[in-house]
Amino acid sequence: MTIDGSLEETGARGDVYAANCPTRKLLDRIADKWSVLILLLLGQEAMRFNMLRRRVDGVSQKMLSQTLRSLERDGLVSRTVVATVPVTVTYAITPLGRGLIGSLQSMIDWAETHMEDVSVAQRVYDEALH
Repeated sequence: MTIDGSLEETGARGDVYAANCPTRKLLDRIADKWSVLILLLLGQEAMRFNMLRRRVDGVSQKMLSQTLRSLERDGLVSRTVVATVPVTVTYAITPLGRGLIGSLQSMIDWAETHMEDVSVAQRVYDEALH
């Protein structure tokens, strides 16, 4: 690793606290809400674009497209095009992406089981401000 925290071509671990560390950029992507939701869905089964869009409520077509492109670039998602009329494009999780599923699912489970605690903390905080 170099002094600025960026990785050399040695396969060394990065320093996520360093501003220029590529690990931080990857963490930004895989911790993004759209990436988490898309990866979890593709971890269940391969899907076409419109099915993903229907399943991920609130994601715009543009954001879904950008997120899928980024995940594909990072090697977490694969894109398969079949020459049909119209063209069929299917997205699937890669083995690299599958390695994230357990961690992402744990994060979702934590959020779902602690939302009430967070809501209480927010109310207490907000009431203390007034």
